[in-house]
Amino acid sequence: MSEGLRYRKKHETRRTISDVATRLFIRNGFEDVTIAEIAAEARVAKMTVTNHFPRKEDLVFDIRADFVSWPATLIRDSVFHDTRELYFEALGAEHALVGFSGPGFVRMIKESPILTNALHEMHREREAALTHLLVRRHPEEELAPTLAAAHLATVLRVLFQEVFDRTLENEKAIVDELWPIAEQAFDLLEPAFGRY
Repeated sequence: MSEGLRYRKKHETRRTISDVATRLFIRNGFEDVTIAEIAAEARVAKMTVTNHFPRKEDLVFDIRADFVSWPATLIRDSVFHDTRELYFEALGAEHALVGFSGPGFVRMIKESPILTNALHEMHREREAALTHLLVRRHPEEELAPTLAAAHLATVLRVLFQEVFDRTLENEKAIVDELWPIAEQAFDLLEPAFGRY
């Protein structure tokens, strides 16, 4: 089997396991589904599930690495302005990185303390990535880069929660409703942190 085919098969297996797990979690509740049930439904060995997803919550947040590294790994020039631009691109695309998913998915997370904590942890890790980037770019400054990262991460977190809350309420025009709110949130930060 070629390396490319092996990688594709591994990726397909991972995707299948995640999809099956999410479907079971939404239907039965995160805490009430076992790894063995997921393995049986996905027609793989239990060890295959845990090899792909070491923690049960990783089955839900299979985009964790992308979530944490976004937007820090995509920023080229201004951390503030690039973050703002990347946010609006993701908002317009209704991307999962800024909170878009189905009502069942949101409800599943809100009803599970484990998943709620995992999501909070992901937001903290995203803030740490932004902090690391800003401190590295401005080593001569003491506290301001850390504050800038914290404020940017807070805006991203609050807007993410807005998408979640509006999804749970079955709002239909989330992008249109949230766009001016997001603009205002970034505008409020710009006088203090726009130079970063």
